Amino acid sequence: MKIPIVSVNWLQENINNPELIILDAVLDTPPHDLQIIGARTFDIKNKFSDISTSLPNTLPKPEAFAAEARKLGINKHSKIVVYDTKGIYSSPRAWYLFKSMGHENVWVLDGGFPAWTKEGLATEKVGAKSFREGDFEVHFKSEMFKNKFQILHNVTSKEAIVIDARSSDRFNAETEEPREGLRSGHIPNSVNLPFSQVIKDGHFLPKEELRHILPHQDQPLYFSCGSGITACIDLIAYELISSNNLKAVYDGSWTEWGQDHDLPIEK
Repeated sequence: MKIPIVSVNWLQENINNPELIILDAVLDTPPHDLQIIGARTFDIKNKFSDISTSLPNTLPKPEAFAAEARKLGINKHSKIVVYDTKGIYSSPRAWYLFKSMGHENVWVLDGGFPAWTKEGLATEKVGAKSFREGDFEVHFKSEMFKNKFQILHNVTSKEAIVIDARSSDRFNAETEEPREGLRSGHIPNSVNLPFSQVIKDGHFLPKEELRHILPHQDQPLYFSCGSGITACIDLIAYELISSNNLKAVYDGSWTEWGQDHDLPIEK
């Protein structure tokens, strides 16, 4: 089992590796001025999502992903470290995207940019960069992706446990959904594991603590959340402690499920 995260110390020691590429995983136009030195902007919302759909942050078509990755100078043998400015938030989504596209050499920087700057390590201003086009190749792993029809089938077949990373008040319909037009509640038979419970101070919890709190570690797992971002945080938490390879993300997540009145919900 390949560990999905690396430490700031590891990145500092390996930063001059010519095969290493550091990606700043952003969801919107970067609201920050600084990045880890040498980092490249990985624009999840505008470059690495399917913008032809009304759903946010959904998986891009493999050929589109490959084209954008090549523009960033990413090669098929690149070693990729992704990070974000919150510590652990959007970087697991970038990790998932690369993994689902068949690229194994990708890791999340535990603690992200805050941990890097806390150590006083080198940064630079965010700015436009150009790169020699890479030779990145896609080998799409469809088993890591689930759509609403597969999730609906799973409601009755119960072949996998759906793990919902939203907050408990949203899961239990105790508060309105932040997106207009969405019903409140959760997918029938799903289990709530708010992503905030698997991280602390921008770092993943130690493996011993994760083993203690994560349910259904040896069963097939499908991860869901609001729009497919924080589901990937829970996914990595399980990757840290479980060799179970039967893990996938429901990409439409509650944004899709909650607006479709033909789909069942529980409260």
